[in-house]
Amino acid sequence: MSLHGEYDPDNIFAKILRGEIPSVKVWEDDHVLAFMDVFPQSEGHVLIIAKQSQARNLLEVEPDILARLTAALQRTAVAVERALKPDGIAVMQFNGDAGGQTVFHLHFHIIPRWADRPMKGHGHAPMAEAAALRPLADRIAAELA
Repeated sequence: MSLHGEYDPDNIFAKILRGEIPSVKVWEDDHVLAFMDVFPQSEGHVLIIAKQSQARNLLEVEPDILARLTAALQRTAVAVERALKPDGIAVMQFNGDAGGQTVFHLHFHIIPRWADRPMKGHGHAPMAEAAALRPLADRIAAELA
C-alpha cells in the first residue's frame, strides 16, 4: 500500500482493538494500547497504537493523538529498559510499503537490543506463543511509572 489511501477497518490492529483477535497487552488507557508484537524482532518487542485514530501512518495522524502516542512510547520504553535491562532500545515507525510498513494503522515499535544478540528482520521473525509473551508483558507492566 502506498502512503495515501483509505483506512482499512479490517486491518489486524483494528481487529485487536475491537477484541476480534487476541493480543498480549502490556497496558492501555482510553487513548493508547501497548501490546507485545507476536512476531518479535527481539525479546520484549512492544507495539504502541492509538485506539481512536484511523491514521494509516505518521503523515495522517492528528497532532493531539500523536502527542499521546509519543508520551506512551516514552513511558513504555522506560518500562522496557527497567524490566529487561537491554544495552539499547530501537524505536521504529514505518510509513508505506516502500518504507517497510506492513500494517496500515499507525504504530510504533519498541525493540530492546543487546550487543551480543542479533535482531531479527522486520516481518521475518517467527511467531511467538502468547504464553511466552505474557511473562515479558507482565515484567514490563510492573515497571510502568
